[in-house]
Amino acid sequence: MGVPRETLRELYLKMAQTRRFEETAARLFTEGKVHGTAHFCIGEEATGVGVCSALAPEDLIAQTHRGHNQAIGKGMDIRRMMAEFLGKETGYCRGRGGCMHIADASVGSLGANGIVGGGIPIAVGAAFAQNYRGQDAITVCFFGDGAANEGAFHEALNLASVWKLPILFVCVNNYYAMSTHLSLHMNIKDISVRAKSYGIPGFSLDGNDVVAVYTATLEAKKRILENGPELMVLNTYRIMGHSKSDPQTYRTRDEVEAWKKKDPLLLFRNRLVEAGEFLASDLDALDAQAARDVAEAVEYAESSPEPKVEEALQDVLA
Repeated sequence: MGVPRETLRELYLKMAQTRRFEETAARLFTEGKVHGTAHFCIGEEATGVGVCSALAPEDLIAQTHRGHNQAIGKGMDIRRMMAEFLGKETGYCRGRGGCMHIADASVGSLGANGIVGGGIPIAVGAAFAQNYRGQDAITVCFFGDGAANEGAFHEALNLASVWKLPILFVCVNNYYAMSTHLSLHMNIKDISVRAKSYGIPGFSLDGNDVVAVYTATLEAKKRILENGPELMVLNTYRIMGHSKSDPQTYRTRDEVEAWKKKDPLLLFRNRLVEAGEFLASDLDALDAQAARDVAEAVEYAESSPEPKVEEALQDVLA
């Protein structure tokens, strides 16, 4: 595969951790232990894990509201993620932000954003700072296909292009902006062609192929450090609804079932075994490790203290 065995192992483990994290989080939600809503990326694990695993600690990322794979891929602590999900004091934002607003500067995460496209201009600002300081690093900005119609997307690509900033724009195209199919809100089939309008490279690839995503990110980073921004579109699919409150009446069961056959974790597992890189038992062991990691995270979160009511306004700036 052209990728070191240890890297392949890390890719598989992070994808398995993401899958188990979200399956567990969904269960906790139905048990009434999570308030508000939740957005899951089951079916999209290869995008965030593949991209972030190709980055160095000094590289930065701006996550989306559907970014558990991006967070785990960049090395965020699963225990603190789960604690934040359950609204506990030991969470990344002391239980104030929930899964849509976790951040961890220590691993280069600028944070998730509940505003569609909200992280795009923030990422451009971070890339400007990297360029101004002469740092040998890039910023990666994740956003969905719906966000590619936001004004911030076009303004950001234009400015990043003019200033030749070290930024990789990553569009995670799961074909639905909430309940609206791509064909109903864009008159193009390939979002990457929009890069031409700003004089920067753009390309699309199978977002369910984690090795392809990882390799493409490594290559893109080298080019970006020399020549400036690029737009990468990762075509994938979310198996679950837009959020926990989504009845999914806008798509058929047959469509979802067809995409389940393209499950990135299952495809990667089969590929690793067929290529002789790992035995099925090796991957079973990694699945078991992922399950233990998430179980420990739940135990940590549930045993953590609730935020104090009298401290509710701490860290709130106005």
